[in-house]
Amino acid sequence: MRKVLFGVVITLFILLIFQYWMARKEEQKTVFESTQLIQEQLKNVGKLVVTEGHFSEVYNYKDQQTYLGDYIKFEKKALVVINADVSIAYDLHKLEYEIDEKNKVLRLRSVPEEEISINPTITFYDIDQSLFNPFTGKDYNKIQEKVRQELMKRIEGSSIKSNAQNRLLSELSKFYILTNSLGWKLEMNARPVNDLNEIESNWELRD
Repeated sequence: MRKVLFGVVITLFILLIFQYWMARKEEQKTVFESTQLIQEQLKNVGKLVVTEGHFSEVYNYKDQQTYLGDYIKFEKKALVVINADVSIAYDLHKLEYEIDEKNKVLRLRSVPEEEISINPTITFYDIDQSLFNPFTGKDYNKIQEKVRQELMKRIEGSSIKSNAQNRLLSELSKFYILTNSLGWKLEMNARPVNDLNEIESNWELRD
């Protein structure tokens, strides 16, 4: 009788060990598959040109050189017309992240800043210059710098930047949807993301 009981106990013990081993194996398989899905999502996110726009500017450029106080003046001026194509991109190849398989957490450590590309076409009209104060390369460099500064102000005050940010947040939201569906957690900038609204708040609090 004892031998039978002992055999039953041994059999149950082996069965429990086998079930535990199978459960662990299945869990490891699930974690591996989840990790693969997350890595695939990260891999598929490339350089995302989120929005493009066109800006136009017109301004008068003037420069004056004086001699003998203000008695002798040589002035040059021109009407400058600028047409510029602008694009804002986020290079998500530079996204810094960590996949914590043990705790089932995807940590987005750093999201890259936007890259603003400005391609202006500058046309001069009504050019008026003096023999003693002609247009030079220095003038064109000053105009280009002025154009860039003015366009950056226009970009900051326009919807193009907010549209670009919205596109970025939409891409980042995919990570929350994926991790949530797999039973994982998402962190951004060392802060947990518990719902989609927190993606924007965590991103805005980045260093």
